[in-house]
Amino acid sequence: MAGIVPRADRCQGRRETRRMLELERPRWLRWALIGYVVLAALLLLLPVSFGGSVGAIGLWAREQLGWLGIRDGMIEFAANVALFVPIGVILGLAVRRFWLGFTLAVAFSAGAELVQVFLPSRVASLRDVVANVLGAVVGTFIAAIITAVRRSRAEARTGVGAATDASR
Repeated sequence: MAGIVPRADRCQGRRETRRMLELERPRWLRWALIGYVVLAALLLLLPVSFGGSVGAIGLWAREQLGWLGIRDGMIEFAANVALFVPIGVILGLAVRRFWLGFTLAVAFSAGAELVQVFLPSRVASLRDVVANVLGAVVGTFIAAIITAVRRSRAEARTGVGAATDASR
């Protein structure tokens, strides 16, 4: 019976291990979040139409690259996805709870589209929300991969994870 560890001690050991492996949040993350929110707010809320830019990119893709199936709506959708990947990464790394980072990114997307309803020069659409959410999901997965790699490296460096796994 000497090898059996009481449940309370095992749980305490896991908490300590988790605390020891807690990854430090870099300071740049806060500034990245602030910068991203400001930039995204400008892009999403300024009374500027990006239709001309989207049309020019679509024309270039069709004429120069020969991608005849490319439509302007596809380019706009891809741009919306790309716009929300960074917020998924930043929030995923900042809050350490990926579901919370994803939820915050979705709320940001929905909020931006809701504000656009009241701006005469902007058009809110469910398609934009879907693209934004897809970008947030991709970004959140990227953050999860980054965190898993960092945690794995920290465990290898300290040897903490291996000791706890062996005791289970």
